[in-house]
Amino acid sequence: MTNWRAVIIGFILAVFVKAFFGHYEFIGLLIVGFIVGYIAHSRALGGLWNAAVAGAFGTIVSAILFVILVTVGSSLTGVLGGLTGFTVSGIASLFEVLMELIYYAIVMGITGAVGGAISSKKEGR
Repeated sequence: MTNWRAVIIGFILAVFVKAFFGHYEFIGLLIVGFIVGYIAHSRALGGLWNAAVAGAFGTIVSAILFVILVTVGSSLTGVLGGLTGFTVSGIASLFEVLMELIYYAIVMGITGAVGGAISSKKEGR
């Protein structure tokens, strides 16, 4: 049921949207979800599943990159960076990552279902 090619493309695009288009994140995620669902070619339910998985992977990778950035940033930002800053904001960051995980999966999943439905109609299923 999972088309890994579509999921990998989707999570790379989701990380790209998160990193470079923060102000337009919602619109970017809608577009990425549609692309993943369309590439998956597995009807609406398959498009929803593939886009939600891609969104979850994108959130996890973005969170890992954030942890690396905060940990390595201690020499540049003093008290606000490094392990001290990460420890202080650890619990809040955990809840934020969980909320973004749900957010990415829902937003990308909805348009992934639309993309999957459109691609399956083109094939005549």
